[in-house]
Amino acid sequence: MTKNKIITIFSHLLVWLVLFSMPYLLSYGQTQEINRLIAHFWIPLVFSAIIFYLNYFILIDKFLFPKKMVQFIIINAVIIIGFLFLKEYIEDTYFTDLIKKRSDETNNGRPLFKMFVYIQILSYMAPLLFSIAIKSTKRWVKTEAERKEAINIKLKSELQHLHYQLQPHFFFNSLNNIYAMVDISPDEAKKSIHSLSKLMRYMLYETNEELVSLSKEIDFMKKYIDLMKLRVSDKTKVNYNFPSEETGIKIAPLLFISLIENAFKHGVSASKPSTIDIQMTYHEKTVLFTIENDNFPKKTEDKSGSGIGIPNIEKRLELLYPTKNAFKTFVKNDRFVAQLEIETN
Repeated sequence: MTKNKIITIFSHLLVWLVLFSMPYLLSYGQTQEINRLIAHFWIPLVFSAIIFYLNYFILIDKFLFPKKMVQFIIINAVIIIGFLFLKEYIEDTYFTDLIKKRSDETNNGRPLFKMFVYIQILSYMAPLLFSIAIKSTKRWVKTEAERKEAINIKLKSELQHLHYQLQPHFFFNSLNNIYAMVDISPDEAKKSIHSLSKLMRYMLYETNEELVSLSKEIDFMKKYIDLMKLRVSDKTKVNYNFPSEETGIKIAPLLFISLIENAFKHGVSASKPSTIDIQMTYHEKTVLFTIENDNFPKKTEDKSGSGIGIPNIEKRLELLYPTKNAFKTFVKNDRFVAQLEIETN
């Protein structure tokens, strides 16, 4: 049973508890004769039920929510007044003893009739107000659920867009690397194409899930690093240290690959020695990824890559781990450092 249904049932039970209690409370201290119970309890209760469900199922949706307030008030006023006259007619026809007794009380100087009419009007207003309150609450809950669903769909759409944005960016860089090796080392180029096919399989089939195991992501990163190492000279050293055992942690896919791409793009020089250090550790459900590289920023006219890596990861972190991530980049001792910490639970 859904939460909304539980709220609806509870609300209806509350309404009928109040409606059943009200006639007893209003006639407290009086003799509970059968005619009095029928006239002052069952008949008003039936009328109250009609008012409640007539408004709940028809009038509120048709007049109140579309803001046809005047029509809504007039219709309910006519219904309530009609029930007052109908109740008087039933009492005059079938409960003459009660009418005679009430007339005697009025003639003795206690104007109970007017008070009785006021009480009846208030008793008929109660189911009307209850129906408005319940219907409005139900509508608010539905609207809030639809709003959250719309936000959820929007977030999924944005994440899907970022995911699709990352894939061609990744393939573009990888193919550029392989293209550069074709003339220099055809055998290495063939090996790279084979490695790239494995990476593509992972990206196309494994990363469609919201979460993947950290061990699979680590295996993907190792293969990508090995692929990237083929295009750099011996002057570039790449060191990495990943957890070797199964962690049991699940994480959003492809969060770290942009940082690795960034390191190979900005941390490698064709003429100078360079080092890329990659470290991943975890404690309980928290993963810390750190990557350091020499700082060789690309010139403005250099169009290699599209520059979407860091903005992409920042946006994905904002959507996936809005309060459970710590991401920072800085330059220390002429080395660019990127640190990403994620709480996965």
